[in-house]
Amino acid sequence: MKMMNKKLLPVFLLLAMVAAACGIAAAQEPSNPTPVPEEVEEVEVEAAAEEADGPIVVEGVELPPTAGGESAAAIAAETADETRALTGVEVNDPNELEEIEDEDDVRPSPPSIGADVPVTYFGPPPTSVNENLVGPLQLLTAGTLDEDESTITLPLYQGRLASNGPNSGRNIWYIVTDTSDEGNADALGLNFSPKLNYSNLPPEQTDFFLSTSVRRSFFDRDGVLVFQSGFVDFAPDLSVSPGSTDASGTNNLLDSLDFTPGAVGTDVGDADGFYSPLTLISNAGGHTYNAPAVSNASLTTLQGMCGGDIDYDFVHDSVVSICPGDEAGEPGTVTLELVPGFSFGRPVLYLSMDTNAPIAAALEEAVYAPALNNIPVGRDDSLFSSVERIFGFTNGPTNAADGTINPGRQGFNSAILGEGEPLNVLGGIPTIATDYSPLWDLNLGEWTQEAIDRGVPSRATEEFQILGFVEDGWLTGPGGAPYGSTGIIINCPIVHRFL
Repeated sequence: MKMMNKKLLPVFLLLAMVAAACGIAAAQEPSNPTPVPEEVEEVEVEAAAEEADGPIVVEGVELPPTAGGESAAAIAAETADETRALTGVEVNDPNELEEIEDEDDVRPSPPSIGADVPVTYFGPPPTSVNENLVGPLQLLTAGTLDEDESTITLPLYQGRLASNGPNSGRNIWYIVTDTSDEGNADALGLNFSPKLNYSNLPPEQTDFFLSTSVRRSFFDRDGVLVFQSGFVDFAPDLSVSPGSTDASGTNNLLDSLDFTPGAVGTDVGDADGFYSPLTLISNAGGHTYNAPAVSNASLTTLQGMCGGDIDYDFVHDSVVSICPGDEAGEPGTVTLELVPGFSFGRPVLYLSMDTNAPIAAALEEAVYAPALNNIPVGRDDSLFSSVERIFGFTNGPTNAADGTINPGRQGFNSAILGEGEPLNVLGGIPTIATDYSPLWDLNLGEWTQEAIDRGVPSRATEEFQILGFVEDGWLTGPGGAPYGSTGIIINCPIVHRFL
């Protein structure tokens, strides 16, 4: 789940001393919270590549022979200013500290830290051999990932609404991220999610099937997807304003929010029919696809945005850039912001596109899609469940009152205060588990006052760690309620895992 606030990256600077006796770099663990140093001391490396056959000297201290011999010593000496391979310290330019505070960077540190060879000396990640092993892996490979900007550029597809309502005939520009068709998932670089088969549901207590959660569509001879229902109004102005900034104790700032979603989809009973990001394509094997709408603009209007001047009255609030194809049915491109989080201890990036709750739509910069209310929650990995769990916190650790950064911060209170993203924890994702679904059932936890008094709250990164806190009584639902589903569903396709 992402926040509309600017992302804030806690700055991790590991200070190290070179021990003269054994040459081992002893890293001092940062306190909690960690003050941002005013100055990063420059370490002068007196060794040069051409002198690699002699001892390496750092600040007058002779280090032991470098692992890997003379070649490694030469590489380490040449690149030490950038990698700090000789001392185990990664350099941060103090002039850049203010800039990187604006990012939530969950990426792991380079393996060269603490080693006596530079990062360029390390082999490829294990995921290059087996995608189920540790290492970075792009999961949604249909587009181009930019890790530094936390964005992904995906194909932009053109669709058309045929609803017999007032918006019938208008364009629906969309992306595709997930499908229940395993073969097409592999072919197109999409996420495979068999759970999407269970999202196609009728109204409650009926003996006749008529879906209220997955809209019907078919593709025409030009490759344009024709939707039989559903329209999104992107014109509302997105706003989130907290009524309180008191994040102490068990206070929940979500209760104080004044908010307006920036986009609203039609509901069941509307003249245009209901909007859902999920669509069953009748002439594509009857499979279900996750195809979130990102714009309702005319072709001419959207072409005018190709230069970067985006009119968010017609475009999803997560869009960074957008440009249609030159001809009908030809894909264009759209670049979207990504959200950092965790899954089973591994840092990840994901999209946030739609939700069934207005407050989540405002916080997520997502489309409020009330038809998603028709998908049952709380069943997790049971038979016929179409959801997977995502775990958030109301009152997780925050930064210090003076603004000192806490590297363990997490939760909605922290995010609402403008400290960064809430850093939620996802359940199963592809290559880690078999139960992935882009439809995330929000389980929201509140640290108890006793847990706070005893210093228990910390950044959680793994589902069963969280469930253990619940079992031990340190976490409850908001206001002390039983822990479990909030009833909120967020459509968050997974994009990338760093480990």
